[in-house]
Amino acid sequence: MSKVTLVLGAGIIGVSTAIHLARRGRSVVLVDRRGAGEETSFGNAGLIQREGVVPYAFPQDLGLLVRYGFNNRIDAHYHASAMMKLVPFLSRYWWHSNTSRHQVIARAYAPLIENSINEHQDLIQAAGADALIRKDGWMQVFRTKAKQDAELAEAARLAREYGVSYRSLDRAELAAEEPHLRGDFVGALKWNDPWSVTDPHGLTKAYLAYFESLGGRFVKGDATSLEQLPSGKGWHVRSDDGMVEGEDVVLALGPWSEDVTQRLGYRYVLGVKRGYHMHYAPAGNAVLNNWTMDAERGYFLAPMAKGIRLTTGAEFARRDAPKSPVQLARAEAVARDIFPLAERLDAEPWMGARPCTPDMMPVIGKAPRHDGLWFAFGHAHHGLTLGPVTGRLIAEMMDGEKTFIDAKAWRPNRFAG
Repeated sequence: MSKVTLVLGAGIIGVSTAIHLARRGRSVVLVDRRGAGEETSFGNAGLIQREGVVPYAFPQDLGLLVRYGFNNRIDAHYHASAMMKLVPFLSRYWWHSNTSRHQVIARAYAPLIENSINEHQDLIQAAGADALIRKDGWMQVFRTKAKQDAELAEAARLAREYGVSYRSLDRAELAAEEPHLRGDFVGALKWNDPWSVTDPHGLTKAYLAYFESLGGRFVKGDATSLEQLPSGKGWHVRSDDGMVEGEDVVLALGPWSEDVTQRLGYRYVLGVKRGYHMHYAPAGNAVLNNWTMDAERGYFLAPMAKGIRLTTGAEFARRDAPKSPVQLARAEAVARDIFPLAERLDAEPWMGARPCTPDMMPVIGKAPRHDGLWFAFGHAHHGLTLGPVTGRLIAEMMDGEKTFIDAKAWRPNRFAG
């Protein structure tokens, strides 16, 4: 009889992991309190970011930090009442973002990103999800020449060091790409390698259907009820179908992972960056051709299947605090000036929480002090991008295989506690 493995969390990380384990002949039960991809994986810019080899750092420039302090921006917002709770995470995040340390982290992080397209392609083809994918990159548009020059210089460095592909667009070339874009933009940077997903939730559901076709089982249940069996050999969780047991368990609960890890005695400093989105109809015959970031303002417009999705930057708040979509209101006001957006298509703004570690890299591997317990969380802004890469790594580790890339940089025991 095949070994039963529990995967807790049915976001893109958990579903991808469940697929790779099922492919290896395991009997896999995927557990989530909701449907697949209905939490953090539901709302994002829909990018598989092959160019994203450098994780998002905490700003080091004092002047910029002062400007963030006024708390009136689109790209970042904070809840003053949450700052004391967030200090342990933010202080470590700031420390790791020092230029020299950040460069070391980027080199360690890059192999995950570099394999993201190939690993997604494997699952996209197997799941028959090609209709959800576009392979024409995304672009940043610039209001000032100084910003464009700085970003192009960084793109040139990434091309040299990591093999990413890009091109520079002048004002006329940008107008040809996006004839309905308004405003005095001086040009753009087009990243050629990334793929985009017209329905991220739909992609996760397609992966789930493929998992089930492999014999996998999805149940609704309380993943935070995880307990080790009294014998110490195996685990169980409560589900709508009763208690579910497995010899091994993978914790892929994103920002809710600490609800389990803390109870088991692990003290990871896991922060969250909350984000919002809203869909809009285009006005008249307007068309947005590209996934487009307004670089100086820090919001994203994405032509999704449901409409044009407007996404915000990061909100620093308690994970479970009520929604406060002030960034969305700010972004919408600016976005309407540059593109003819019509009515909102969602009843209310969507909000999700990105799980973040202080060193900007995910936690992937065996739990240090428990047999049969594996961690796969902390992917921050790149959960969608890194789902299949993480799933393959975890499956290879659990079966004792040599991993296709060296995984020691993301090992769970790199943090104390």
